[in-house]
Parts: sequence; structure tokens; C-alpha cells
Amino acid sequence: SLQPQPLGLQFCVFQDWNLTWYTPHPDLTQCFQHTVLVWLPCLYLWLGAPFYLVYRRFRDHGRISVSALCGAKTVTRGRALVVMGTLPVPSAAIRPPVGGPFLHMQTNRDRLRLNLILFRLKLSTYERGLETKSGPSFAGVMLTRLLLGLYAGGFSGDAPRFLAFFTCFSLQLAQLVLSCFADQRPATLRPACNPCPVEDASFLSKILFWWFSGLVTQGFRSPLKAEDLWSLREEDTSEKIIRDLVREWTTRVKHLARCVPRQDKCESPPRALSYRITEQTQLLLKLRQEQGSGLLLLRTLAKTFGPCFLTGTLCLIVQDAFMFSIPQVLSLLLGFVRDEDAPLWKGHLFAVTLFLLSCLQSLFNHQYMYTCFTVGMRVKTAIMGLIYRKVTLIINSAARRACTVGEIVNLVSADTQKLMDFVVYFNAVWLAPIEIGLCLFFLWQRLGPSALAGIATVILIFPLNGLIAKMRSKLQEVQMKYMDGRIKLMNEILNGIKILKFYAWEKAFQEKVLAYREEELKALKKSQILYSISIASFNSSTFLIAFAMFGVYVLTDEKNVLDAQKVFVSMALINILKTPLSQLPFCSRWCIVSVLYCYNNDVYRCFQHTFAFPLDGTSVVIKNGTFSWSRDGPPCLKRVNVEVPHGSVVAVVGHVGSGKSSLLSAMLGETEKRSGHVTVKGSVAYVPQQAWIQNTTLRENIVFGQERRESWYHRVLEACALLPDLDVLPGGDATEIGEKGLNLSGGQKQRVSLARAVYRTADVYLLDDPLSAVDPHVGQHIFHKVIGPKGILRDKTRVLVTHALSFLPQVDLILVMVDGEITETGSYAELLGRQGAGLRAEPGPRGAGQTDRGRRGPYRITRPSLSKLLFPYFTQRPPQVKLDMYVEYFRTIGPALIVPIIFLYAFQQAASLGYNYWLRLWADDPVVNGTQTDADAKLAVFCALGFAQGRAIFGTTVAISLGGIMASRHLHLDLLNNVLRSPMQFFERTPSGNLLNCFSKEVDAIDCMIPEGFKMMLGYVFKMLEVATIVLMASPLAGFVILPLTLFYTFIQSFYVATSCQLRRLESVSRSPIYTHFNETVQGASVIRAFRVQPRFILQANSRVDHNQTAYFPRFVATRWLAVNLEFLGNVLVLAAAIFSVTGRATLSPGIVGLAVSHSLQVTGILSWIVRAWTDVENNIVSVERVKEYSETPKEVPLPSAWPQTGTIEFQEYGLQYRKGLDWALKEITLSVQEREKVGIVGRTGAGKSSLALGIFRILEAAKGKISIDGIDIAEVGLQDLRSRVTIIPQDPVLFSGSLRMSLDPFDSYSDEEVWRALELAHLKSFVSGLPDKLQHECSEGGENLSLGQRQLVCLARALLRKTKVLVLDEATAAVDLETDNLIQSTIRTQFEECTVLTIAHRLNTIMDYTRVIVMDRGYITEMDSPGNLITKRGHFYRMCVEAGLV
Repeated sequence: SLQPQPLGLQFCVFQDWNLTWYTPHPDLTQCFQHTVLVWLPCLYLWLGAPFYLVYRRFRDHGRISVSALCGAKTVTRGRALVVMGTLPVPSAAIRPPVGGPFLHMQTNRDRLRLNLILFRLKLSTYERGLETKSGPSFAGVMLTRLLLGLYAGGFSGDAPRFLAFFTCFSLQLAQLVLSCFADQRPATLRPACNPCPVEDASFLSKILFWWFSGLVTQGFRSPLKAEDLWSLREEDTSEKIIRDLVREWTTRVKHLARCVPRQDKCESPPRALSYRITEQTQLLLKLRQEQGSGLLLLRTLAKTFGPCFLTGTLCLIVQDAFMFSIPQVLSLLLGFVRDEDAPLWKGHLFAVTLFLLSCLQSLFNHQYMYTCFTVGMRVKTAIMGLIYRKVTLIINSAARRACTVGEIVNLVSADTQKLMDFVVYFNAVWLAPIEIGLCLFFLWQRLGPSALAGIATVILIFPLNGLIAKMRSKLQEVQMKYMDGRIKLMNEILNGIKILKFYAWEKAFQEKVLAYREEELKALKKSQILYSISIASFNSSTFLIAFAMFGVYVLTDEKNVLDAQKVFVSMALINILKTPLSQLPFCSRWCIVSVLYCYNNDVYRCFQHTFAFPLDGTSVVIKNGTFSWSRDGPPCLKRVNVEVPHGSVVAVVGHVGSGKSSLLSAMLGETEKRSGHVTVKGSVAYVPQQAWIQNTTLRENIVFGQERRESWYHRVLEACALLPDLDVLPGGDATEIGEKGLNLSGGQKQRVSLARAVYRTADVYLLDDPLSAVDPHVGQHIFHKVIGPKGILRDKTRVLVTHALSFLPQVDLILVMVDGEITETGSYAELLGRQGAGLRAEPGPRGAGQTDRGRRGPYRITRPSLSKLLFPYFTQRPPQVKLDMYVEYFRTIGPALIVPIIFLYAFQQAASLGYNYWLRLWADDPVVNGTQTDADAKLAVFCALGFAQGRAIFGTTVAISLGGIMASRHLHLDLLNNVLRSPMQFFERTPSGNLLNCFSKEVDAIDCMIPEGFKMMLGYVFKMLEVATIVLMASPLAGFVILPLTLFYTFIQSFYVATSCQLRRLESVSRSPIYTHFNETVQGASVIRAFRVQPRFILQANSRVDHNQTAYFPRFVATRWLAVNLEFLGNVLVLAAAIFSVTGRATLSPGIVGLAVSHSLQVTGILSWIVRAWTDVENNIVSVERVKEYSETPKEVPLPSAWPQTGTIEFQEYGLQYRKGLDWALKEITLSVQEREKVGIVGRTGAGKSSLALGIFRILEAAKGKISIDGIDIAEVGLQDLRSRVTIIPQDPVLFSGSLRMSLDPFDSYSDEEVWRALELAHLKSFVSGLPDKLQHECSEGGENLSLGQRQLVCLARALLRKTKVLVLDEATAAVDLETDNLIQSTIRTQFEECTVLTIAHRLNTIMDYTRVIVMDRGYITEMDSPGNLITKRGHFYRMCVEAGLV
């Protein structure tokens, strides 16, 4: 092999094709073996070592722990070194070279061997030390050492040397195997709570996802629980992601600040703001203008997550290289089959190469998908974190009205998914055209200029699908719009469900929801039909391209013949072409939708109204202030000048809607400042008019995240009159408070809210009418102990909004407000001397005649019971979905549609099999005189079969889409019916986040995910039948491989689906608390900001998001684990089909081999997609299961009736419980109320006053006894009839978004004249007349653009419209001033003179002329008589009158 050179040098021949390729016994030249094979591993080690060392430098996990694995590695390495030491030193190492100056192969090989032995001794010692220090070993290093050992040892005839070499080689092979398993870090360096195994996984385990196998096994053996899930890696946690994102955002903002013109800079917030708000707030404020474009968000996300995403992109490029190599190897294999003289080893080589290329393609593809889903998960975490920070940091009340809770919930549920899809599909947008170009290039090589026909076909297809994608994007916007409206309305319904049931409005609001739903489904239906056209065209595009190219190829020249290589290599390339052709419009559409998500004004309009804290100064001062609730709205406060001295108490009084609460909002910075200056000194504590209570313990509601100070805590409890309540509550201050304070009375909630503010020890206290909801003696106690001159806040600045005139003599300054202006200021004596309009004499002092607005008695809800309610159905669920769910889903579609779907799929696949087999016959057609006969007829048959398949594809896609929409419509209607017909206990037990999640995420899954899953699954099942038929036709022996693979896949499905479904449930259940927390935060945003506790709430939101991601992360890893392992096994079928074709080439034609092998290449993906599609269906059918769960809850059953006539009410030994096992709220109530009688109901906190009202309306069903109206047991009357014939003015006034007229009369049952008359009697006519849109005035969610008093007057107007025989007033005028209250009482006496009236009194003077007064205490009637007789008896009622100053 040595060649003489002119200068006397000898060089070797690296390659000799006669020795290597054109021979039945291939071999490599000695020169190649002694140079390339020796030096290549060295180069790999030397080039890779620096990168490896840098990686270890920054990924040092400390020393590994001593274990059996560690010991095995050490022993095998030590033995290998011992054996290497026994190898004799080559004699050639000391003898001079012969035959040339420097390249005699044997001599240099021996020298190299000696050097490598010495180098390996050093490397082994260093590597083990590095491994011991750094943790998981790198399998590539061991592979390098194995190759070094192979060529440094060499082959020798010397028996001892030969034996020593192979002993050493065996030990190194064992080391290679052991190095595939990573050493674990010591327990002291591992996370304390169930760390994710990927952090300590070996290289091989990572690329094959074996580290996930433990969780799959555990899920198969027993249902997974939340504690079984791994904790998130640090890089996946919300804290790390948001910190990196904010840092990058800061950089972007600074860059923008340098680019923004000077005039824009003047709009930025003043520098003094930095004293009040966090750094994140300032950053977000600076982006107020830029964020609307959405471009900044995309750039920031790209910069933050780009490096990880680019790693996945590199894997995708490598995967594409392997993918395009497979058709070239297939061409070589078909050439081997055609060449009868080719040596057999070439066929085996091609078969093994196909197998290896398929395996490598699979590995790189799924590494790319894993990386994309990881980045997508982080993007979702980032977006949810940004939204939450905007909600808690900068969204003010005006923005709160513009952006509802329903829209925010939809934003963080359905819309964030679009950005995740954007991450997965983005690469296809730029890579698909490259793949299409490469496919066409290789097709040109096979078919020449005829490939241009395929290009022309692609060019014709693209405009059609581009138009379809554009139309679908518009329909997607429409669908999103109606979905947002539906979720927004459902959120309002859930928040005001008691009002709906009181007024029997379920049907009206159900129709409104269904109207949104119908429009949403119309857009979805049009989109799905367009999608079906797109799918049909793209699935047929492979046929159209093949038809165009083959047709042009055979028709242009009769000498052009189609042999097996041309046909099946071209078809393989066209199958590759099919993927980018189908992905390009689909991915383009998703990218457009995602960009629209960022650019959509609807997404960001709620964040364009930013929150600004007032500036610090020397006192609470407002100078020449004009404020409005929105930038473009009318001013709510005008020409306001206020100066509150430090340490003083200021009272703000005025009529309903005069602007008292708006004044406090202006001090908090919750309103838009049009002009003037606001200054607030020190920290602020705020008590809202409607108490905001968290779903946590009573203690945590009061302490509110601050340090627990026992002495101060008990002092606050005593001052706020909460100590008696602790004796009543089952767990004392550790009692779990339900969502929105459901197990507290109105007065208790207000006192807890006040205690929260007092405990804070702030500098300024803003108190928005906190005494309106408490008993008279409690009000006096609170004022003297807390607010008054001798209270514990005596040294603090206090601004008190109140209607209680009895407290005014004790305040330092009084502000009288009228129509948004401060008309009078001064002390109580000064205003009386001026006969101030705000201090007119009243029959009784406000606040001194109040009873506690007790919504209900304090019934027992312990922490364990609430924890069960948060996950009410999950714990009993089996690992897999019951067959009943599939039966239910298919039943809603109907057999009339299911049977045609199955027939169309069978017809579609039969047509596909037909034209593929026809191509095989065409390819095997003998060539006579250089031509093939009847090319025109063959082309016509091929065309007919292809077009038949295209039509069938369109039919199946449309049929499944329409069937899915039918099922979705039916299931959503059932869900809505079941929820609205559920009793009130159901809503008190079930967090609203669970229900909102069901109406958003679960319904969205039923709309889209389940039909898509069935399309995919059925398509691949029938495709598998086609492939199996073709492979068995070519080689019946393949059945011995297909059968065990099928059985194994069936086992894997049952093995994997159990875990996957449990992960889906865990992820779904952990998602609901996120929505509940968002809802709770939005409702209490003003309190959170006033107390400046945004960081703590952000941490809570992070915790909930992270908890959800701990279930989401293993969900998508499970799919990758399944795909990698099943595709690896499926590639065995590729190998088998190729080997069978090679061994049986004597009896097989090239056409049948090409058909079988090209289709077997699809088996791996097909079988994997079947399991994955079935898993997706199983995962998403859980949504059907969760929707159907609500049909199992108790329902309110309507029955027809026509009644009442007189309005007599009778209670017979009536008893009431809020739930079984809880204390009795009402006990042995026996009472008879006569026709037209007026009865007042009074009592302390928790006495059971409101429980009587709940019983009359059957909000709660009787646990004992009965209630009769006009002699008819109300339990036998339909709820719709009962509630439509009895009227209540509720304690909590709730309005719904929409027109004011809709809130008054949702059924449009009354004329405008009747509505105006009701408004006039409710003293709202002047206010409504002054509104620009009059009755069509748009109310925000919950009616928040009206004051609390105005909302109570709207509720009175509702009652005046209905005017039924029975009227219940549940503290209906608690939030109005005394003058308005007197007018309302006069209206009630005149307009309801013919009605039976039950009044839960909030002012005792209003019931002094009633027929009877009922005094309740702890669920019993303690006194019942006329007011005069009760005063004479000097009992409970007498003492209450004394406290009220009435006697």
C-alpha cells in the first residue's frame, strides 16, 4: 500500500474502491485503519474536551454519593488500568524506523500505541476525579476511550497480548455501558422535595427519555396524586422566568427611552413615583404606549427564551438532514434489488442504514419537540406572570371596568395556549419552504424538467390555502370575541347567582349565554369547513403533485418510463413534501393568531389604563382636583380642595351618588386625575365599602401577611368586636373562610376588613362606610375603640365616609359632598350653625339603629372540608376514562352521522391503497423497445383513484367537524342547564374558578381538541391497515414482526394512557386555583395596592402557576417518552421489511419491494401517532367527564303552578341547615304572617334573619318542617314559579354588565313607561335622566360604575316593577343616606300597601309602625309582638331601642 514519492517520501492510499466496495468481501485499507481510525477518536476527544470542561465548570453539582453504581464504575476502571499495565511495551517503540523519514505505518502505530496507553492512564485518573466532582458522566468520553483502546491495542498473534487486549476491551465496554447511567448527587445537594430526575439523568437517558419511566410505572400501578409529581427545575419556575424576562424588558425599555422623542418623554410618570411603586411597576408604566403594538413583547420573549429555542432548532435541522437521506438510501436499496449480481452484503448494509437513519431522525425530532414544549411552557408562565403583575400593580378601576374578570380568565386560559403553539409551529414557517425546495430539487434529479409540473401544482395550491388561512384567521378573531363575551357573562352569573335565583332570571341569562355560544359556534363551523377544504387539498396535494409530474414525464416522451426507483423514491420525496405543504398554512395561521394575540387591542386595552399612587407630601391634600373614572368619561369629582391635618379624623357625608367613595378612590390614585394635585403622607390602609375577604383563615385575613404580634393582634380583635365571634366560629381565628366570605355574615366580613386595616398600623386610614353593616352597639364600640378620639387610631390620620350622624360631633372635620363637589366643610358645630344641608335632623341617628347585616349564621366550614371542595371530583376518579363517556359523546353526535364517517374513512383508504398498488403495477410493467404500453390509460386510472380519495378526505373531515360541533353544543347546553339548576349550596361549595375553568378550558377542548383527536386517530388507524396490507402482500413473513409489535403497542397504550389521563386530570384540577386567585385578586386589587402587598400576592400567583406546571411538564414529556421508545421499536419493522426484501429479491419485483419498504418507513410514525392520538382523545375526553359531573349534582326541579292570591305565610316547626352536619341556622320556627301584614325581623349577628329569607325562596331547602304561602307548601311549587311570584330586595345589590334596562327587566316584560315609573318611585329618575344613554346606559361588570347606594336603589326599582304579593327586604337600604332611606320607606308603605312585607331591619325606626316585630337570637324566635308591646316588656327589643336612642 506504500507509494514511492519524488522526494523519497512514502505516502499511503486511504481508499481503494476495489477493496472497499466492488468486492464480495469488503475491507478498509491498512492506511485508513492506521491513520483515520486511530486519530479520529483522538480528535473527537481533544476537540470536545474544552467544551466538556466548560460545561462542567458551569454545571458543577458537587461530589457524587457513594453507591453500587459508583463502585462498579470504579472497579471496572481500576481493573482496566491494571490490565493495561500488564500489556508489554511494544518493541517497535525503541527500534528505529525503516522505509522512510517519518511515515512507516507499523512503526508510527506502535509509537502511537505507547503514547495512547500513557495518555489513557492520565485520562482515566483525571476523568474519574472529574466525574466524582461533577456528577453525571458523559457517555461520549467513554465511547472515545473505547475506540482508543480498540486501535491502541491492535490485533496481534501473540496469545498473552491478544488475551490482555480483549480483557481490557471487555472492561472498557462494560465502562461504556455503566457510563450510560448517571451517578446521583449527594442527598444534601439535591432539592428537598421530589426533584425532577432529568437533572441527574445520563446522556443516554436524556435522549431516550428513560428518566420518565419511573413516573409511568407508578401511574400504571396506582393513580397518581399531586405529591407524586416532581418539583419544577429552577429554570422552569415563575420566579426565575419572570426575573429574566423583567431584566430583558428593562434593557428594552432603556433602549426605547433613548429612541423616544422628547415630547413622548414628558408623558412618563413623575420621578417621585418611584417612592411608592416597585421597579416592575415603573417598567410596565414606561411601556404604556409601546405595549399596544405587541412588538416589544415578542422581542423580549425572543431574547429571553431564544437560546434554548435555537438549540431545538439545531436538532430540527439535523433531523431534516437524516430525513432527506432516507429516500437516497431507499434508491440504493431498490437498485440493489434490480441488480441480480450485486453482493448480498450491500443489501444488508442499506437495510441497516435505513434503520439507523430512521432511529436518528426520531431522536433528533423528539429532542426538538421536547425543547419547543419546554420553551412554550416557560412562555406561558411568563405571559401569565406579566398579566398578573399588571392586574395587581397597575390596572386601575377604570381599566377594571374595561377588562372584566371573564376576559382575564380567558386571557390566561385559552389565549396563552396560542403563544405556546406559536413556539412549536414557528420554525415550520421558515423551514417548510426550504424543505419544499429540497424535495423539488431531488425530484428534478429523478424526473428532470417534469418536476416543474410539481412546482406549478404547488404554486397553484398555495394561493387557495393562503386565502383559506386568511379567512380562518378572521373567523378565529370573531370566535375569540364571542368566547370572551360568553366567559365574561358566565363570570357575572356565577358572582350574582343568588340574585338570579331570587328573581328567577336563570332562563333569561341562559338565553344570553346561548346567544353568545351560537355566534361562537357559527364562526367555528365556518372555520372548520374551510379547514376541511384545506386538509383535503393538502392531503390530495401528494397525489396532485405525483399526477402532474408522472403525467408530464410519460406524456412528453414515450422513452420516459417509470421504474421502481423513479416511482417510489419520488413518492417518498413527495411524502416528505406533504408535511411542509400541510404545515405551512397551518403554522402560518397559528403564528398569525399568536401575533394577533400580542397585537390585539382587546388584549391590552385593559392594561392601557395604568395605576398611579398619589405622591408623598406633608399631609393628605387635594388641590383643585378634578377626577374621572376613565380618561374620556365625565368627571366624577370637580373642583375638590381638601386638606386633612395629621392625626385628625375627617368625616365625609352626602347623599347616594354624591361622590364620597370616589373621593377616597382619588386619594388612593384609583381614578384618572384630570387636573390638580394630590398628596398623601406615609403608608395607607383602606377599608372598602364592600368587604373583600380571602379564601383563607380568619387569622390570615387579619394579619394579611405581616408578622404576627400576639398582644397587638388580640387588642385589634377586641377593638373591632371580633372576640365574641371567635367563640361562635368552629375553629376560632383558625377557621377557614370560604370564597368571598361565604361562611361569615355581612357584619362579620366588614369587621374583619376593618381589623385588617387596623392591624397594619398605617399612617393614613381611608374608611369607606365600615359601620353601615354592624349592629348599633357594635358600631358604637368600634367608633370609640378604633376610629374616635380615644380609639387605638387616635394618633393616625382617618378619613371616614359615613351616613351615621351620631358620630359627627366627635370628628375634627366634616366634608359635605353634593354631585361630586365639596359644598361645605367645617366642624359639626360650625355646620349646624350654618344649617348645613348634609346635617338635617333625622328621626334617629344613623348607625345607632342598625342591626348586623347578617347574610347567614356562621356555619362550620373547616379546612379539610374546604380542601375537598376545591377538588370535589378528582380523588375518586379511576386511572382511565370510563366507556360511558365515549358512549355519551357519540350519542350526542348520533349514529346517522357516525356510520357515514366510518364508511368515508374506509372508502378514502381503499382509494389510497388502490392508487399506490396501481403505481406498483405500473413500475413493474415490462419495458418493450424502451417504452411502456398504455401510459395514457394507466395515468387515467391513477387520476380517478386519486380524486376519489380527495373527495373522501373532504367528506370525512367535514363530517367529524360537524359532529364535534353538534356534540359540543349539546354538552355545553347540558352543562349550562345543570349549573343554573343547581341549588345554592352547590355554588357555596364549588369555587368559581372550577366552574369558569369548565366553561372555558374544558368547553374549548370539546370544541376543538376532541374532534381533532378523532380525525387524527381514525385517519392513522385506517392508514395502518393499508400499510399492513401492503407489507404483508410483499412479504408474508413480516406478519411475525407486525403481530408482536401490535400486541406490544396495545400493551403500551394501556400502560401509558393510565398515567397520561391522570396527569391530564391533575393539570386540569391545579389550573382552577389559578383562575380563582386571579378572580380574587382583581376584586381586591384596590386593597392590595393600598396595603402595598403586591409582592406577596405575586408570590402566591407564582406558586399556583408553578403547581400547575408541575403537572403540565410531565404531560408533554410523557408524549415524547412514548414517541421515542415506540418509534425505535417500530423501526425494527423497517429493518425487517428491508431484510426480507434483500433475502427474497429473487422472487420479489422491484415494484413490490419499493411499495413495501416505502410504506414500512411510515409504520413507525403511524403506530406512534395512533397511540398519541388515542391518548389525546383520552386526555381530552376528560373534559366531557368533567362537564357531565355536574349532571350528578342535586337539581332544582321546576313544577307548574298559578299562585299566590293573598300572601299569607306560615312557618311550621321550620328548621334549616346550610349543609348536613353543620349547626342549625333556624330551629323550630313556628310563625304565621297574615295577608297585607308588615313584619319586621331584627336580631344580632348570626341570629338567622337572612336565613328566613333564604328559606322562603328555597335557596336552601328545609331540613325540617315546612313553609306555606296561601296554604300551599312551597316545596311542592316549581322554583321558577315560586321565585317569580315572590320579590326580594337583597342585602348585596348585584347588577350585570349590559344596559341598565336589562338589569331592571331582563325579559323585556315591561314597557319603558313602567320602567321610568319604577325609577321615579325608587328616586333614581333624575340620575338616570342625566345619563347620556338614559336606560341604555352601559353597566360595567357587577355594576361597578354605579355607587353601592345607587345599586340598592336599582334593586328597589326591580321590586317595584314586579310588585308581587310577598315582598322581602333584606337590609335593602344599608348603603343609602337617611333622607333617601326615609323616601324609600315611604314608597314601600304606599306602593306595597296590598302586599305582605317582611323587613330585615337595618334601622329600627323604619319598623316602629309595623304590625309586628320578630326578635331572633341563635336561630330561635325569642320575642314576637307589636313594637309598642315589646318595648313595654323591656326585653331584647327594648334594649336595642335604647341603644338606638329611640326610647
